[in-house]
Amino acid sequence: MGLKSIKDALFPAVDPDIDITEDGSYESTNEKVETRANNGNKMILVEPRAYSETQQIADHLKRRNSVVVNLKRVTNDQARRIIDFLSGTLYAIGGELQKLGNGIYLCTPKNVNVEGRISDEEAEKKNKAKIEDEMDF
Repeated sequence: MGLKSIKDALFPAVDPDIDITEDGSYESTNEKVETRANNGNKMILVEPRAYSETQQIADHLKRRNSVVVNLKRVTNDQARRIIDFLSGTLYAIGGELQKLGNGIYLCTPKNVNVEGRISDEEAEKKNKAKIEDEMDF
C-alpha cells in the first residue's frame, strides 16, 4: 500500500461535487459522495475477542465514527496491544481516547466533541490514600 493511498484513506479530499446547504446537510448527484458525506454519525459498540479485530475498529474510526471498546473478553496483554494500536490510530486522525470504566474505552475521531469525564473510583481512592499518607507526619 503506497503512502498516497494511506493519506487518501485517512484524509479524504473535499469533493467539488458536494454542495452544503444552509442547514448543514449535503446534496450531491453522486451516490458515492452521498455515502461518504453520511459517514461519521454512528456510535459503534465492539467487544473484540482477539487482537486481530483491532483493524476493524480502526476502520470505524477512519470513517469518523465513535467507538466504545469493551476489552473484558481479551487477555490483559491483548488489551494493552489493542489500546496501543488504537492510540496510534487516534493520534493519526486527531482523535481522543477516554477511559469510561474498567476495560471500557471511548474512541472519538476529530469531528466528535466529548464534554465531561467519567471519574475512576479506584484512582480517586489511591489519590485520597496518598494524600492522607503525605499528611501524616
